[in-house]
Amino acid sequence: MIRLSELKLPLDHPEDALPALIVKTLGVASADLHTFTVYKRSYDARKQKLMLVYIADVALASAQLEARLLKKFSTNPHIRPAPDMAYRLLTQLATAPEVRPVVIGFGPCGIFAALVLAQMGFKPIVLERGKPVRERTKDTWGLWRKKVLNPESNVQFGEGGAGTFSDGKLYSQIKDPRFLGRKVMTEFVKAGAPEEILLVSKPHIGTFRLVKVVENMREQIIAMGGEIRFQQRVTDFHIEDGHIRGLTVQNQQDNSSYELRADHVVLALGHSSRDTFAILHQRGVRMDAKPFSVGFRIEHPQSLIDRARLGQHAGHPLLGAADYKLVHHASNGRSVYSFCMCPGGTVVAATSETNRVVTNGMSQYSRNERNANAGIVVGISPADYPGGPLAGVDFQRRLESNAFVMGGSNYEAPGQLVGDFIAGRASTEFGSVIPSYKPGVHLTDLADALPEYAITAMREALPAFGKKIKGFDLHDAVLTGVETRTSSPVRIPRGEDYQSLNVKGLYPAGEGASYAGGILSAGVDGIEVAEALARNFSLQTA
Repeated sequence: MIRLSELKLPLDHPEDALPALIVKTLGVASADLHTFTVYKRSYDARKQKLMLVYIADVALASAQLEARLLKKFSTNPHIRPAPDMAYRLLTQLATAPEVRPVVIGFGPCGIFAALVLAQMGFKPIVLERGKPVRERTKDTWGLWRKKVLNPESNVQFGEGGAGTFSDGKLYSQIKDPRFLGRKVMTEFVKAGAPEEILLVSKPHIGTFRLVKVVENMREQIIAMGGEIRFQQRVTDFHIEDGHIRGLTVQNQQDNSSYELRADHVVLALGHSSRDTFAILHQRGVRMDAKPFSVGFRIEHPQSLIDRARLGQHAGHPLLGAADYKLVHHASNGRSVYSFCMCPGGTVVAATSETNRVVTNGMSQYSRNERNANAGIVVGISPADYPGGPLAGVDFQRRLESNAFVMGGSNYEAPGQLVGDFIAGRASTEFGSVIPSYKPGVHLTDLADALPEYAITAMREALPAFGKKIKGFDLHDAVLTGVETRTSSPVRIPRGEDYQSLNVKGLYPAGEGASYAGGILSAGVDGIEVAEALARNFSLQTA
């Protein structure tokens, strides 16, 4: 097949326009076009006339014709051989090992690690400290509606991971020469996600649809012999002579504990498993403090963002709610940028610890809520919080505890209008933008919610963003604090074999170990770790 890129057509083009453009681009007759599939569809809004941009994989009437055309267009970067994107399992065991691999955590990374291990015949055991996704959803709403937090079942902990209560974004900037992202997307579609995620440039699923997708993937793993154990929290790691040998697990349903033999353990923890980080540190597992970012959530009317980004095409059903990506390098040396933008979404309470406030963003598949929201965050580094590998965790906790108090000590979040924040005065009443955060927003002065250098950088950045997106520094736009869990504050380094640098059999993976940043990249990392585990297992048994 031949892959054609940069195929541009008007927004409301007729259905036959794309095959006609393919034929014209290749200079062949219509009869020579056997079939084609759209690999990716995006849009280009940089000029006044918005254009749809397609990448298509084309099959022609004969292999000889394809070969001639590829030779003819050998210097054209937009006409190339279509790559082989098929995923092939590394191995297929006839019998599962006596000591089965263990996956800790059942977020995107853990799900795909367990899925691929199950597909290869390893029959993995998954330990998830939280509850199944539907029970977890009820507990999460308990905080949002009733101000009651379950520290083991919330936005951060439970089946599906933190990505379940997010925009469900399925795109990433990772290098992916093996098209493992395609494997992730294909498995999502197989589990019930809409097929359009395979072709749109910025696919998303949304929370409610993710729930069913996650449940279906769980059932696939179980059908292949895998075992999913919910409400099982790992409380200790048994390491002998530099090799993982077992785990102590607390069954949180009855508070009993048991020992689990384990020679291969995938650490798919997520970025909020702070108690597990502490245990790993106590057991001498190598880990380092790393940079992350802190800031606030900002909310605008989605219609404002649509008009600024799409102009006359705002509201077109094929384009949906508009998003944005912004960055500003402040004069004090700090970088301020938008993070996890959620079109037509809501700001959600995302804490996993009592008496702390954390914000995050979420969208449903429809993205039809009134407001747009995004994190506006400032990059920080270990130099800002010296004190060892877990100093970043302590730094986050201080900000979250302070936000809890600033919000009224009842899980409401502190907030401020953008105009008042820039002017340095407290807000006393909402304007045209009503915040979506539940349990509620308590208006105040956010100057004390973050370090001074972060506040200064953000006050400079917001007007600069207003020059890029008209209305971004709208006086009535709302800031809600604090956003602290943009990424893991620690990194658990691993070698080329994907194992911990000083504990064999331990596979740091996903967001918690700082090898991913989002659903797609976490899923890809889970696949790669599962493959590495299979290779290492084969070497040991050879």
